[in-house]
Amino acid sequence: MSMENTETVSPPELASNEVLATIAKALAHPARVQIVRLLLSRSSCIGGEITQELGLAQSTVSEHLRILKAAGVVVGEIEHPRICYSLSVQRLAPLSEFLTAIGLQYQTSALKDGLCCPLEPSTEPSGSCS
Repeated sequence: MSMENTETVSPPELASNEVLATIAKALAHPARVQIVRLLLSRSSCIGGEITQELGLAQSTVSEHLRILKAAGVVVGEIEHPRICYSLSVQRLAPLSEFLTAIGLQYQTSALKDGLCCPLEPSTEPSGSCS
């Protein structure tokens, strides 16, 4: 039995599936992605500013922030009477590393060898890509 010499990029030690899934789930709503984008553009943001920027009800923004905080994506620091929100760079690092590994793998395999599976559906029986 001969084995083809296939070169793959070894990703760095990646976070657990549960950690990545928790972060991804927290980002699985357009309003939460918009909040993260807003916080990326600033070092921190007061809750009321987020509400104004998004144009959503305060209660809706609060619920989205609660979900992001529960996942550890966003941290809130109380500055009476307001809460100042910012991104948790440490918590987002595993997602960044994971997406970088995917990008490197794609660039290495797709650009060097072409895609593993054809983009057009084939009439051949399904199975492994080889």
